[in-house]
Amino acid sequence: MSQSGMAAVNGTRLYYEMAGEGHPLVLIHAGIADSRMWDDQFALFAERYRVVRYDLRGFGKSEVPPGPYALRDDLYGLLDFLDIQKAYVIGVSMGGGLAIDFTLEHPDMVGALIPVCAGLGGFEPSATETEIAYREAIEAAEHAGDIERVNDMEVHLWVDGLGRTPEQVSTRVRQRVLVMNGLALAREAEQDQAQPQRLHQPAVGRLAEIRVPTLVIIGDQDLSRIQQTADKLASDITGARKVVIRDTAHVPNMERPDEFNHVVLEFLGSVN
Repeated sequence: MSQSGMAAVNGTRLYYEMAGEGHPLVLIHAGIADSRMWDDQFALFAERYRVVRYDLRGFGKSEVPPGPYALRDDLYGLLDFLDIQKAYVIGVSMGGGLAIDFTLEHPDMVGALIPVCAGLGGFEPSATETEIAYREAIEAAEHAGDIERVNDMEVHLWVDGLGRTPEQVSTRVRQRVLVMNGLALAREAEQDQAQPQRLHQPAVGRLAEIRVPTLVIIGDQDLSRIQQTADKLASDITGARKVVIRDTAHVPNMERPDEFNHVVLEFLGSVN
């Protein structure tokens, strides 16, 4: 079973792909990517599950009309469109934060939660001086309108990690993210017209409400504040497990797909 197309949900049109049979499994991409970041997972996971990947509004092929919206409402609408009542949910970075928010708002629709290098609404971890200085340099490039430099710097920040050089990271992985993030950066003017709506009560103070099996995944080369977020999730979500994938930064599923896939499938197998 496989299908793809545009789903009209929540005032926009979202590009999605679905393959496989079995328990639904939703893959949510990072803010530096789109659904293509799951190329090393989609077909493999579809051998065991009914897998859905999609482009968040404003990313990839999905539209982003002006006005207020909530990504969690988009996800709810997509699942309703696909006639999915309950799913396992994996999200990376921004997608991880979305997965957490969705679990809090629709706990009956999530059978297992896997936040990967995730964001966390309302959490304000500390950043190192190096991280702050690098972020300021990216902002300067943005103000100068040098989008190519912004893209290069963001890929170094997130894909390499500030503790590694580009030469220490797969050229193929870096190029894939450069393409996806470049597309997102080119669409920022569209995204600026939209108005994201956050949870009324931020997720950081509500993690104890999450009662589904949870696996927290983090790359050991990711930023300090992402490491702190992973620790917070692992400590505050009852029964959560944490796995560190070595020699990876913010996209461990792309850098170490074999190890990532094994960890995820083993965990989900224990949930069944």
